[in-house]
Order: sequence, then structure tokens, then C-alpha cells
Amino acid sequence: MNLNELKDRAYKTACEHGWHEEEYSNEHFLCLVISELMEAVEADRKRMHAFRTPFEDFICRFTKEPEHAYKVAFDEYIKDSVEDELADAVIRLLDLAGLKGIDLENFNYEESHISDYSGLSFTEAMFGITKEITNGFTEDDILEEKIHSVLNEIFSFCEDMEIDIEWQIEQKMKYNELRPYKHGNKKY
Repeated sequence: MNLNELKDRAYKTACEHGWHEEEYSNEHFLCLVISELMEAVEADRKRMHAFRTPFEDFICRFTKEPEHAYKVAFDEYIKDSVEDELADAVIRLLDLAGLKGIDLENFNYEESHISDYSGLSFTEAMFGITKEITNGFTEDDILEEKIHSVLNEIFSFCEDMEIDIEWQIEQKMKYNELRPYKHGNKKY
């Protein structure tokens, strides 16, 4: 996975959809990452998980209107699931990295598995990741380190839980690209 390419794509999509028309603080953007993690907690409470095989089967069968089929399938089999919300958290971090011009080329999450999440409950794991976001300062000069650290934690968690986060990110980015401006008039 090329994080710089994903970063550029996430940032471009956010700009095209109006998410950077106003200037916000780093804390604002990091809070939105936390909100995605909390949405993942809610999805876990409701036992909502993505269904990859039915999703892929659905979009393969409908070729006349592929974008419409994609949106319908995503809404039915992936949207608001644990995996979807974790992908959203990563995309928000990538967007922030794009906004701040942070280079993610030298970050290799596959070899930086720090935490073992296998013995934690879902809520404990999300709390740990949230602590990584809120721990310390958020100024631009240390933001790069914080983004790398939080990405690492999310990727580590997904690896321990056998979540194919790369696939989930790709699906959510495609879905976001198909959404209306400001996703139907959200404030931020």
C-alpha cells in the first residue's frame, strides 16, 4: 500500500467535496478521527460488520450502471460497519496528512507492529488508539509523528483482528468519490 498515493487521493477528494473551504485546527481534525473510532464502537455494539463476498457478488452482476450498483452494494453490505468506520478513521488521518503536506513514504506500518490487541476488548482497543491521538501535543512540528503513530495503531489492531484494512480503505475512498458535495450538506 502506498500511503502517499492514498494521502493525495483522500485530500483531493476532501477538497473536491468542500471539506477544506474553512480553516480548522489540528485538534478539530483529530477529533473527527476520534469520532470515527467511536462510530466503530457503536458498530461493534450493534454487531455490524462488512460483508465482502456479497458486496463483490452484487457489483459484479450489475454492469449497466456500475456507479449506482457500487453505491447500493456499499450501502447494503459495508456502510456503517466496524470495518467501514476504521477505514474512515484512516482516511481522515490521510486527509490531514495531505492538508499539512506530511510525507508518509518512509512509514512502513507492516514492520512496526507495536501493540498486541488480541487480548483486549474492542472498546479497550479503541480507547488505546484514542489515547494515542489525545496524548501529547498537536502542533504542526509533531503532527507527523502523531499521524504515523495513530496509523500504526489502527493498522496493528486491524492486523490482529484479521481486518483487511487496505481493501476497506479502497472501497470507502471509491464510495467517498461518488458522494455529493459535503455529503449532502454536512457541516464538517
